[in-house]
Amino acid sequence: MSMPTIAIVGRPNVGKSTIFNRIAGDRISIVEDTPGVTRDRIYAHGEWLGNTFSMIDTGGIDMGDEPFLKQITQQAEVAIDEADVIVFVVSVREGITDADDKVAQILYRADKPVVLAVNKADNPELRQDIYDFYSLGFGDPYPISGAHGLGLGDLLDAVIKAFPDKEGEVDDDSIRFSLIGRPNVGKSSLVNALLGEDRVIVSEIAGTTRDAIDTKFVADGTEFTMVDTAGIRKRGKVYENTERYSVMRAMKAIDNSDVVLFVLNAEEGIREQDKRVAGYAHEAGRGIIIVVNKWDTLKKNNQTLHDFEVHVREEFQYLAYAPMVFVSAKTHQRLNELPAMIKTVASNHAKRIKSSTLNEVIMDAIAMNPTPNDNGRRLRVYYATQVAIQPPTFVLFVNDPDLMHFSYERYIENQIREHFDFSGTPVHLIERHRK
Repeated sequence: MSMPTIAIVGRPNVGKSTIFNRIAGDRISIVEDTPGVTRDRIYAHGEWLGNTFSMIDTGGIDMGDEPFLKQITQQAEVAIDEADVIVFVVSVREGITDADDKVAQILYRADKPVVLAVNKADNPELRQDIYDFYSLGFGDPYPISGAHGLGLGDLLDAVIKAFPDKEGEVDDDSIRFSLIGRPNVGKSSLVNALLGEDRVIVSEIAGTTRDAIDTKFVADGTEFTMVDTAGIRKRGKVYENTERYSVMRAMKAIDNSDVVLFVLNAEEGIREQDKRVAGYAHEAGRGIIIVVNKWDTLKKNNQTLHDFEVHVREEFQYLAYAPMVFVSAKTHQRLNELPAMIKTVASNHAKRIKSSTLNEVIMDAIAMNPTPNDNGRRLRVYYATQVAIQPPTFVLFVNDPDLMHFSYERYIENQIREHFDFSGTPVHLIERHRK
């Protein structure tokens, strides 16, 4: 279930974030006509002609106080490591610069396909000035305008053609789950404790794990594939200084998982990076279990567990559906509960409900709490059906989707959850106009 990855590479101020946002269909990265301004999310999904892929905007990878050209070099190296296809962005307005040549020299050494995008070709005259870019040595340059969306179709056609062949992939029926969380919350210790062996190096130094490691094991007759995503692939200052890079690695693992174990450190509580990664897992529609590690280190009374759970629920209100377990990798406290919980969440994540049963539940819910009325117009729900799994996704056919208030949608979701066990998985509701 691996998803191909595109990295968007180039010197600052050539429009990488604008292209990233255009393909993703949203303003995900900050866009401003000033070099080095990208500071927001750098990882997103895109889709073209039925092909889904993930994208990396390397402009968002903060390299600290490194010199200008060194930053470009390091960002390109990150892209080479992570991407299946690299989109090399240059600007038709400035022509080929020394920095462009620097990036090109790095990409020559990469054993990855490179597609050359000549951005800011907004009018026909500029689109004729692309021939100089053949000298960069990456084949046909594609004139585009990220700001207006011109030429992106041809560019994405070339990118899709360059994706790796999937014929050699083997179907895997095991339940795939990943461990995500800040460095030093104990992910590697949990891996070792679950496997009963020292499979991963464990250290008190944050960021010790250098590779994402897939490990298969069997528990209670079920095969699992576990991925430890501590998140720094290679040794070197560039990787150790790039927190966003480790977050990106975790996001890539989330995309390839059925269930995510979101690991918190009981000693340190909740940090902003926890919220970022957990939010991505939720948005990606994965099954989620909240795992509070190092529970053995706290001094506890009869209220400690309850108070901690209340605090977590307040900070992560959108994860109300996620079960929570308090464990210790050191003492193995409650670790034996995890395989069964993962199996249950994976099953709920792939659950299907008969349309007849679903409609009975929804019509009963409407009878108990009638649909909202807006200026004399009442929402009418005619029919509901499940259209997808992983996560369970339901379409409600209505008279006017704009009449569905978010609070009533939440009520319908809660009614569905009361009648069917969807613990651990998000549930998506989509309203469509009945034609």
